Amino acid sequence: MTKSISEEDVHQAIGQVMHPEINRTLVELGMVKDIALRDDEVTLTLALPLLAIPLSIKDYLVNSLHQAVMKLGAKIEVTVAEMSQEERLAFLAMEQESWKG
Repeated sequence: MTKSISEEDVHQAIGQVMHPEINRTLVELGMVKDIALRDDEVTLTLALPLLAIPLSIKDYLVNSLHQAVMKLGAKIEVTVAEMSQEERLAFLAMEQESWKG
């Protein structure tokens, strides 16, 4: 019998996913929104500062979220959206403060 997954489990797993170039998690950066759990399926939105980012980076971020949730034994569906101007400005401030390069 498999353990039921809680919303807290999902939030904890997703909250560990780090951005590859910024020393912050995707949640801290405001990139993960609308997390929902229904049965053992998670849906969420990945908000990007710009939709025109390189495909390799977008795929990396989506795959990182997939891996975190799949470790819980859940399915995941990620929708990609663009940040609002306000969200983008907050993201850019954190990016500048915590850039690894």
